[in-house]
Amino acid sequence: MFGGNVFGWTAEEATSFRLLDEFVDSGFNFIDTADVYSKWVPGNAGGESETIIGKWLKLSGKRDKVLIATKVGMELSPEKKGLSSAYISAAVEASLQRLQTDYIDLYQSHKDDPDTNLEETLEAYSKLVKAGKVRFIGASNYSRARLSEALHISERLGYPRYESLQPRYNLYDRQPYEAELEPLCLQMEVGVIPYYSLASGFLTAKYRSKEEAATAKRAAALANYFDARGEKILSALLEVANEYNSTAARVALAWLQARSSITAPIVSATSTEQLHDILGSTELVLSPDTVQMLNHASS
Repeated sequence: MFGGNVFGWTAEEATSFRLLDEFVDSGFNFIDTADVYSKWVPGNAGGESETIIGKWLKLSGKRDKVLIATKVGMELSPEKKGLSSAYISAAVEASLQRLQTDYIDLYQSHKDDPDTNLEETLEAYSKLVKAGKVRFIGASNYSRARLSEALHISERLGYPRYESLQPRYNLYDRQPYEAELEPLCLQMEVGVIPYYSLASGFLTAKYRSKEEAATAKRAAALANYFDARGEKILSALLEVANEYNSTAARVALAWLQARSSITAPIVSATSTEQLHDILGSTELVLSPDTVQMLNHASS
C-alpha cells in the first residue's frame, strides 16, 4: 500500500501525481490516506493529502484502477474529532468531496474513541455501506480488547465488521502486535496493513546515527531507534541486503511480507527512485533461515 501521508508534506502536488502514476503503472493499486493528513505541517489544516489524491483521480481517470483507503477520527479541530455517528456522517462527506469520488473502498477508524459506544460507530458505518458511500471498514490503532469487542458486536447486530487492522509494526516495533493483536487477526481473518513499515526511514539504513538523522523531516521519530538493539537490526539488514544483492529497505519490507498475518505493508516515497526501491521488495523472497536470523537480531 502506498502511504499518502507524504502528499502535501514532503511531496508537493506535481511530485505526488508522478508517484501515484508510477505506482499504478507498476501494477499496484492500494492507496492509504486520512482526513488529518497533513495537519502537522505549518499552514495546513488537514485534508491536503485527500485533496491531492482527488485531483489526481480526476486528471488521471484511474479511479477504477485503484482502491482508496482513508481514515476518520483524529482531531482536525476541537469540534471535529472522534467516532460519533454525527461526526462520521459529516466527515465522510468532506472526504468524498476532497477525493472527488462517490465511494471510499476502505473507511477506517483512525484510532479508538473511548467516548463513543462501539455500537454507535458501527451503526454509522453500516448506514454508509448501505448507501454505497463506503465498501468496507477497518480499524487503526485499536487494542486487542476493543477490536475483539467490535468484531463481536458486528456479528451480533449484523453490522459490517472491521475487515482490516492498521497497527504500528515493523522489524523494530514488534510489540504489542505480535503478542496481542496478531493471534486475534489470524483467528478472525482480519487483514493487517501495518504503518511505519520502515520505522520512519530508520530501516532503510540511510542514517547510521542520531546526528546523521538530525536534519531529516522525521528526525524526532528516528531518534528513538538509535540504540543498541537498533544497531543490531541495521547490521543484520545490511548483511542480508549484501547477501541478496538488495537494499536494507527491501529486506525490511520482505521480512514483513513473509509473515503470514500481514496483508500488505504501508510505505511512503517522495521520489521515483525511492518508490522503485520499495516496490522491488515484492520480488524479494527471503529464505526461512534468513527470516529467522532477522527475527533473532530484532528480538
